[in-house]
Amino acid sequence: MRRLHLTLRRLVLLGGFLTLIFLAYAWLRQRPQDLPWTGLDLGQPIGLFTGRKLAALTGDRAQCRALLDRAGVDYVAMEPGGADQCRYADAVRLRPDGDAIALAPAAVAPSCPVAAALKLWEWQVVQPAAQRIYGAPVRSIRHFGSYSCRRIYGRSRGDYSEHATADAIDVAAFVLKDGRQVSVLNDWKGTEKDAEFLRAVRDGACGLFSTVLSPDYNAAHRDHFHLDQAERGAMGGRACR
Repeated sequence: MRRLHLTLRRLVLLGGFLTLIFLAYAWLRQRPQDLPWTGLDLGQPIGLFTGRKLAALTGDRAQCRALLDRAGVDYVAMEPGGADQCRYADAVRLRPDGDAIALAPAAVAPSCPVAAALKLWEWQVVQPAAQRIYGAPVRSIRHFGSYSCRRIYGRSRGDYSEHATADAIDVAAFVLKDGRQVSVLNDWKGTEKDAEFLRAVRDGACGLFSTVLSPDYNAAHRDHFHLDQAERGAMGGRACR
């Protein structure tokens, strides 16, 4: 009898566990972006695996550009360039279209996975934060560039930077529709609104980029956010500071 009770108890626990799995799966089916095996859709809200799916686009130029096309993103595909450790093959130049945020300088051409993440960041993070905090949209993002054939921190030795393959961009400031500028250098510890906005967009970037580095990381990033799509595998590490 005791063995029967133990068996029934285990069956009840197993049934409860399976029920929880079923309910979780049913909920996740309503949010395909939260499932690791579903395709990426730039029209969906940011999910649990969106950032990893974006980074995984590295090396799949056709798929990445197809995603931009389906999302209605206006861009110019660039010819491959560079050489050896500093070669890039999937750079795109985003063109402001309608209410899209302009990048300044406009000639910047990051890799397609970075560009895709920038658009999701714009739609899902930057503009909602600007409207909530300032009641006005961001019109342009000022940056320090994307492609740069160099090693990390410009050292003579060590690993090459993600900038060496255009897989990164350094964001310095945001300019609102009314001309107000919010910069990482001057406003990270500035007024309550500006500091809140900068932290909101930094935190939101962490779900989209493999690496996000800000003034909280070190003095070298006191004046910009470093955003990159380092490909570290499906279960690889991600950095957000």
